[in-house]
Amino acid sequence: MFLGSLAAGDLAVRCGQALKHDAASWAVRKRQLSRASSARWAGSITKATHDQWALARRGQAAEMGWLRGQITRIEARLARPLGAKADKRAGLVRGYGSRAEWHAKSRRLYVLKDRLARLEADWAAGRVHVVRGGKQLARLRHHLDEAGLDELAWWERWRSVRMFLAADGESGKRFGNETIRITDTGQISIRLPATLTHLANAPHGRYVLEASATFKHRGEEWADRITENRAVAYRIHHDVLRGRWYVTASWQRTPVPVLPLEAALARGVVAVDMNDDHLAAWQLDVHGNPVGEPRRFFYDLSGNTAHRDAQIRHALTRLLHHTHRCGAAAIAIEDLDFTDGKSREKHGRNKRFRRLISRFPTAKLKARLAAMAAEQGVAVVAVDPAYTSRWGAQHWQQPLTTTTRKTSRHDAAAVAIGRRALGHPIRRRTTPPRTHQSDGYGHRTAQAGPGAPGREGPRPRIPGPRTRCVPPGRGAKAGGQRAQHRSGHAAEQQSWHQDSLPLSL
Repeated sequence: MFLGSLAAGDLAVRCGQALKHDAASWAVRKRQLSRASSARWAGSITKATHDQWALARRGQAAEMGWLRGQITRIEARLARPLGAKADKRAGLVRGYGSRAEWHAKSRRLYVLKDRLARLEADWAAGRVHVVRGGKQLARLRHHLDEAGLDELAWWERWRSVRMFLAADGESGKRFGNETIRITDTGQISIRLPATLTHLANAPHGRYVLEASATFKHRGEEWADRITENRAVAYRIHHDVLRGRWYVTASWQRTPVPVLPLEAALARGVVAVDMNDDHLAAWQLDVHGNPVGEPRRFFYDLSGNTAHRDAQIRHALTRLLHHTHRCGAAAIAIEDLDFTDGKSREKHGRNKRFRRLISRFPTAKLKARLAAMAAEQGVAVVAVDPAYTSRWGAQHWQQPLTTTTRKTSRHDAAAVAIGRRALGHPIRRRTTPPRTHQSDGYGHRTAQAGPGAPGREGPRPRIPGPRTRCVPPGRGAKAGGQRAQHRSGHAAEQQSWHQDSLPLSL
């Protein structure tokens, strides 16, 4: 709590400096904090303050971009007549359906312009609005009855989230961190600030906690780093609801070399179709043929942010394990981006569809998948999402459905994504009638590429009369066995010799 108060004061000073901040002012803030704490704690606090201010600035930039896009769309639709249809060729959007909707949108236009003007003024002046502890918890103070909390429980949560107990790692120092040190046996010791050194229970102003820390996730990798005295950053926080203390370790990994596309796809690919409640995956070989059975990895995106992140992480973990079992070295996903397609101006009153695409965790899922796949040595191939669901359902859903397997539209879309990643066409060649398939009822290849040797092509036209189509009284040799087109025998109208290579090969 003492370090949290120092962090709150430093954040207020940094926000007051606005755009006048420079390296000299940063050094002044750090020296002032070092008097009450230490140089290491001052460095951690000032760095966290700078990151928080920079995050607020990025949020302002993103909001300004969103507001400008909304204003442009509304102005374009207000300029069109009521009920006018869209014209993509002329670049014209549709008009609003009624006068009441037009009036409501014109009022909203002025509201958005006012928000944009205030935001641009804050951006130009370098003002940011930051709440240590979060705006959600701060607003909850005025709605305690609805949340089922009393004032004391809210204050406990508020003090817990405003505490500061984080320290960056230092390479070369013992166990990779001098401020918060965790040994290989799990013992935790903290270097106390100068004001609190009288509470130390260990030499050199350190405080040793009674509890020990264990890392179930990547514990071996963490142990290797602290054994070599490589930098490891720690953050300790208190969960009031569960009554537990947690320590989080983080470090920077070595950049993973990028594999060539040919090498990544040499053993096939696991194609993934992203949905709002599950991932539909199917393994494809190098020829673009589905192998095995489709897999689905479900997740629930309801609840708070921590719960949603955990659900996505567990689903991706199962996907990576499935990729390793299949022996593939790459995962193919769609390069989806709904940042410009969630507004009502684009999808109208289709609230259900807008809510559906708003739940899609595209940005988080792609970023998390890229990070987790790099650790497992799996490449990620992003493909164009155009028509994957439509063509997958049209060309692959019914052929892949059997009596024991029901192929969904999402499974078929995964096949389309994988074929596009492998460089194969998604659409299959239209199957001809049954009696026209290679010598009556023979096999006809449906997935052969244009350059495949020996692929089946259109049968040559056989001149002369046909046995079953010659009218009565014509073609005297139509019924004779010697009149058929055989090697070395001439037909009625024109001679034709069959190639020695069977057409069905």
